Amino acid sequence: MDKGKAIMGSGRRWAVEFTDNSASPSSRDIPDPPGFTRSSHDQDDSSVSKQKKDSEANWKSQKAWEVAQAPFKNLMMMGFMMWMAGSTVHLFSIGITFSALWQPISALQGVGKVFEPYKDNKVDLLGPKLAYIALNLVGLGLGVWKLNSLGLLPTHASDWVSSLPPAQEVEYSGGGFPLF
Repeated sequence: MDKGKAIMGSGRRWAVEFTDNSASPSSRDIPDPPGFTRSSHDQDDSSVSKQKKDSEANWKSQKAWEVAQAPFKNLMMMGFMMWMAGSTVHLFSIGITFSALWQPISALQGVGKVFEPYKDNKVDLLGPKLAYIALNLVGLGLGVWKLNSLGLLPTHASDWVSSLPPAQEVEYSGGGFPLF
């Protein structure tokens, strides 16, 4: 028995012939299935690949903007955590403030790596990168503001020179009921 051919006399009802016909599929006598048109199937491959590349570039652009806006969520969470930590100097508030400073610094160092998967000739990454940098700088500013509100930033001359007297408190407020 020849490989790939079924012999009709061998008792088989169906015979399949796997010979290599060099004839094109359109020259066969097999009709096209209903709803199938060859003209739509034989579209120019360049237009199909161009549409695929355009949709891929559009997808990459959308994902780049999503990545650029991600620090906003972190910014809101960090602001809430700093508010919950209070304005007194203790271990929790210092840890939250350190985290609020460290996350934007490390994110700013890795801007190139963050947007590396979205690099493409058709995708403009300047806008998403600038938004990402701006949001991380706002986060860094929030951390510096918290350091200042805790009194850990040297903002007065007496913080630098020990012979100067400390800054006078302009106002003092205390809780409780007013005394009459």
